[in-house]
Amino acid sequence: MAWLRPSHTPSCCQRVVGPWAVAALLAAAAGAHAAPDASFRTSAEQRPADLLVLRRWGTINGEHLIGVHDAKPDPRDSTARTIVLWLESPTGVQLAVDTLRCSPEAPMRLTLKGDFLEIRELNPGGAVTAANRLDHQIWWAACHPAQAGKDPGQLTAVARQLGYTGKLREQQQLVPRHPR
Repeated sequence: MAWLRPSHTPSCCQRVVGPWAVAALLAAAAGAHAAPDASFRTSAEQRPADLLVLRRWGTINGEHLIGVHDAKPDPRDSTARTIVLWLESPTGVQLAVDTLRCSPEAPMRLTLKGDFLEIRELNPGGAVTAANRLDHQIWWAACHPAQAGKDPGQLTAVARQLGYTGKLREQQQLVPRHPR
């Protein structure tokens, strides 16, 4: 079994490894275990300056946050606005763009959910519950930025002054995004 010993490696298979190769191997191995790049930024560090935090809660996995920013008039409809939703979790950030109708006759929030469009007809100045609070917070932030961040349940008088009756029926519909 002498052929298993390294001293018996045939000359055709022997390699000369210089000090530069050892240094390169050590550098590559060190790089594989190096600290993350200094340019890495956490979700909190990436938050836009104009982000309005609407909801924040913690879990065993870390902090979750929902916020909005960058509200703009919709160029296709003078009564509509678009707003960017910031959905932050311990694993990263998701962004979505919602469209909101601000007219007193038909206030609503439109959200894309996969292959569907979720339409939520709202009643500004009406009852605000746990089920519709976030919709109202987003709606007020987009449609009436001066009221952004305020408790929508406390904006009944403001809604009346702006022409909302507070007597509309709230409902939700899910329709296919690309109907046949």
